Amino acid sequence: MRTHYRLLGVAAILLLLVSCEAVKNTNKTQRGTAIGAAGGAILGTIIGNNIGDGNNQTEGAVIGAVLGGVAGNVIGKRMDKQAQEIENEIPGAQVERVGEGIVVTFDEGSGVKFATNQSTLNASSKATLDKLVKVMKDYPGTEILVSGHTDNTGAADYNMNLSKRRAFAVRDYLVTAGIDTSRMAVTYAGEESPVATNETAEGRSQNRRVEIGIVAGEEMRKDASQQVKQ
Repeated sequence: MRTHYRLLGVAAILLLLVSCEAVKNTNKTQRGTAIGAAGGAILGTIIGNNIGDGNNQTEGAVIGAVLGGVAGNVIGKRMDKQAQEIENEIPGAQVERVGEGIVVTFDEGSGVKFATNQSTLNASSKATLDKLVKVMKDYPGTEILVSGHTDNTGAADYNMNLSKRRAFAVRDYLVTAGIDTSRMAVTYAGEESPVATNETAEGRSQNRRVEIGIVAGEEMRKDASQQVKQ
């Protein structure tokens, strides 16, 4: 597991909030994101305000959900445990601790795969997501962001729609597996947020991915604050 503890000081938090208005004034291509359904009180607010890093919308949303303070430290410890459990259940996935949350990335080599130009999950992909669901059910106080991405092969508009369909396919499967839809939000970025070069087959494979962001919801935040007071 790669652990990224993003220490956001007062200046960084202020910068994030100030930049919100600038992000609102950009178009979808400039943001590198399109917004789907926004569920969950915390993620709904972040996505609704378009707060986040346009180069990595999942990470940006996770960082935007930082509570901070002692309660934030309590949440961080719970996320450490959850991240380790996800890594144990799904060894092929890329699991990162970001701020007070988690980002799980599934590219074509890590268990969630789609046929070319398709958005239907195969049996192997469903089995991988079942393992993720197993952990998610143990942490009902979290909110979950599902984000779809493609490489740059083909038309940009087509890729945006394809990333949307794939993100919602994952979200819908998680719902059928028992994750409450009120905990989840969906975003999609088409080809606009690559994590690797599109000049090679290997790079394009990494860019064809689904990311799962996990943050503390209101329930977990309240529990953490109450624990601090005790």
